[in-house]
Amino acid sequence: MEYLEFELPIKELEEKYQQTITLGEESDVDVSATIKQIEKKLKATRKDIYANLTAWQRVQMSRHPSRPYTLDYIKAICGDTWLELHGDRNVKDDKAMIGGLGKIGDQSFMFIGQQKGFNTKTRQYRNFGMANPEGYRKALRLMKSAEKFGIPVVSLIDTPGAYPGLEAEERGQGEAIARNILEMTRLKVPIIVMIIGEGASGGALGIGVGDKVVMLENTWYSVISPESCSSILWRSWEYKERAADALKLTSTDMKKLNLVDEILKEPEGGAHKDRETTFKSVAECILRHYEELKDLTPKDLVEQRMDKYANMGVFKG
Repeated sequence: MEYLEFELPIKELEEKYQQTITLGEESDVDVSATIKQIEKKLKATRKDIYANLTAWQRVQMSRHPSRPYTLDYIKAICGDTWLELHGDRNVKDDKAMIGGLGKIGDQSFMFIGQQKGFNTKTRQYRNFGMANPEGYRKALRLMKSAEKFGIPVVSLIDTPGAYPGLEAEERGQGEAIARNILEMTRLKVPIIVMIIGEGASGGALGIGVGDKVVMLENTWYSVISPESCSSILWRSWEYKERAADALKLTSTDMKKLNLVDEILKEPEGGAHKDRETTFKSVAECILRHYEELKDLTPKDLVEQRMDKYANMGVFKG
C-alpha cells in the first residue's frame, strides 16, 4: 500500500497495529487491550485526516497510483460485455482515449474515457492519459454511432490535459476539442459524465459535456492544474497549494457553483481503498441518471442540455 505525505500518521499507526499483533502471536502475551487502543486511535486519525482534506490533498488523492482508472471501472461494471472500438478513421488509434460498447445489466452504453498507465511502459503507451486530436475524433465518431443506434453515452474523465505537443497542434488539437463540445451539446441521446480522477482543462471538456455531470468525492475539475497555475502566476511550482485553493477545483466547490450535478461519495481513504464499493456506486449512479433521462424526447434532451450550459456563470446582482 502506498501512502501520500499527509497519510503518514495513518501508516505509522497501521504498522504499530501489525507489530502489536505479531508480538502477541509470538510471545503469548495478551495484547488485546493495546490492540483496541490502537484501533480506536487509528479510526479517529483516519476520520480526522479524511474529513479535513485541503484542495491540494484532494488533487493528490485523484492522482494516487493505486486509484482505479477508466478501464478498471469499465471492466468491473461491464464484465464480458465490454467491446472496445478503435481508430478515428483518419490518422490512427489513440491509446490515451478509449471507447466501446458495454452493458450494465440489460442496458447498453457507449463508454468513452481517457486511460492512464500504471507503470512506466503503460504510461508511455497511453501517453499519460493525454489524448491527441485523433483521440477526440475517435470519441466523436463513437458518440455519433451511439446516436445513430439510440445508445446512451457514458464519459469517464481522468486526464492531466490534452496532449500539448507540436504534432497535436499541427493536426488541430483545438479544433478537435471545440468540435466535440459543439457536437456533444446537440447529441440526441443521453450523456452521463463521470469525473473519476483528474479533470484538467480542454482535455476534460473535450468529452465532458453532458446531461448529468458527476464528480467522485476526491477528484478535481478545472481550467488548469495547480502546478501550471502556480508556474504562470508565481514563476514557480512552490505555490501549487495556494493555487489549488484559489482555483476552487474540488467537487464541493464545483457543486456549490452549480457546475456539476452530483458528488459521489468515496469509501474512507479514497476509491482505491475499496474498489468494489466504488465500482458498484458508479454503476448504480449511471443507471439512476439514465432512468431520469431515458423517457425524454431527443428535442427535450438537447434543449435541457443547452439550457444547463447557457445558465452556467449567470450572475444575479
